[in-house]
Amino acid sequence: MKAVSPSSVGLGESKTGQLVVFGLDEQQYALRLSAVEQIVRVVEITSLPKAPEIILGAVNIRGRIVPVFDIRARFRLTKREFLLSDHLIVAHTKKRAVALVVDKVTSVVAKTDEDVIDAQHISPGLEYLEGVVKLEDGLVFIHDLETFLSVAEEIQLEEAMSPMQEAR
Repeated sequence: MKAVSPSSVGLGESKTGQLVVFGLDEQQYALRLSAVEQIVRVVEITSLPKAPEIILGAVNIRGRIVPVFDIRARFRLTKREFLLSDHLIVAHTKKRAVALVVDKVTSVVAKTDEDVIDAQHISPGLEYLEGVVKLEDGLVFIHDLETFLSVAEEIQLEEAMSPMQEAR
């Protein structure tokens, strides 16, 4: 993965800025770089009883218990076993740190607001996506982590995580 420093991009006050591009099957997705904390090789995921179905479990990242979102299920992709080459993207929402299992992280790209097509212009009511950007090798869907969980799933996750948080 090629690293891009903010100072070398020169985007000024752009809303989009830098995106971390990752792959699931043959499709490319992205997260805002500002939301990404780190990218690590996939590790064993511990089951999280009472968590919503969309949560694969939890991992321990430097002493922090982090829920792992099943992004493949959310985007209705075929479920598959994890591979040693898979990665966890550890990111944060306004409420917590989260992890996503992805096939690969391919790049960090810089894009301006004008480069991004709002998801609502593509299909009104399109959930979980903030927008789409075109790269040389195809379209990239920009994922919105803030909308990943429904309100009911968020409450259920809070309840499932509570005993783990208290044990620390």
